[in-house]
Amino acid sequence: MLVISEKEIQQSYGMKDAIADLKAVLRAHGAQQIDNPHRTVLAFPQHEASALYMPSADLSEEVSAIKVVTIFPKNPSRGMATTQGVILLSDAENGEHLALLNASYLTRLRTGALSGIATDFLARKDARVLTIIGTGAMGFEQAIGVLAVRDIERILLVNRTPEKAQKFGEKLRAFGVTVPFEVCEDVSAAVRQADIICCATRSNEPVFNGLDLKPGTHINGVGSYLPYMKEVDNTTVSRAAKIIVDDLAGVKDEAGELISAANQGNWSFNDIHGELYELVMRTKTGRENEEEITFFKSVGAAYFDLAVAKGVYRQSKERNIGMEIEV
Repeated sequence: MLVISEKEIQQSYGMKDAIADLKAVLRAHGAQQIDNPHRTVLAFPQHEASALYMPSADLSEEVSAIKVVTIFPKNPSRGMATTQGVILLSDAENGEHLALLNASYLTRLRTGALSGIATDFLARKDARVLTIIGTGAMGFEQAIGVLAVRDIERILLVNRTPEKAQKFGEKLRAFGVTVPFEVCEDVSAAVRQADIICCATRSNEPVFNGLDLKPGTHINGVGSYLPYMKEVDNTTVSRAAKIIVDDLAGVKDEAGELISAANQGNWSFNDIHGELYELVMRTKTGRENEEEITFFKSVGAAYFDLAVAKGVYRQSKERNIGMEIEV
């Protein structure tokens, strides 16, 4: 079995790789070649934490994977990462376990890549201002995903702790991002200026007022993934001309914003415009005019992790990366 560390993955596999591999797996999903059982979530309320177990298989390539990821928000106070995960990649023809990969970076990367794909189809071509709400680890790849598909000229950073937002901006600079950034303590002002908004928080309450959205704004919501979480308000849901989701079955069970809007009675899941794979396969339209407000809601699915794990494994074998071990 090949064991591949986070550092090795980061050095060899980036956003463009992830976007390409995710587009391929979305097409496979559209061709009904993906087996994606619903994930199991174990909640640990006393720690405000959870563990997710996510299996999947690509039937066309005869490969399967299971990701185990834990999310413990109090970990930074212990000097530990909030999100920790591993992916076990297996051969679905003979059952051989091929690789064990660190999944923390890959989870952030594939989520950012999904937002990048959605943004490419849904954001205005002339979008120039990106607002990031939630400058934790997940938000970083959200920024990188958007920057991969749009020529952003300003980045506005919003966080409950402005110092963390400043460090986030400095991390972008260290990564090589030359786009100017600004820390904004007024979330309404940051939303009103935005052409694209990325929400990457674990909030149980909306993080901005939907009335502040200007026409033509695109929103990516990736932070909330449990029914009681809610990053955007019902106003945003009702104002959105098109809502695209990464996985329809998943959002019906886990997307707190959409569950809340459906429970209010003035919106239903039938109002969803489509799933992301339908945009990639061109069976559903993306943005059709400059005034539409669009919303991409992502809760994640195991086959997204399978896609990037396959890509990393392929590159690692080609470049002799990772450590072979006997188990």
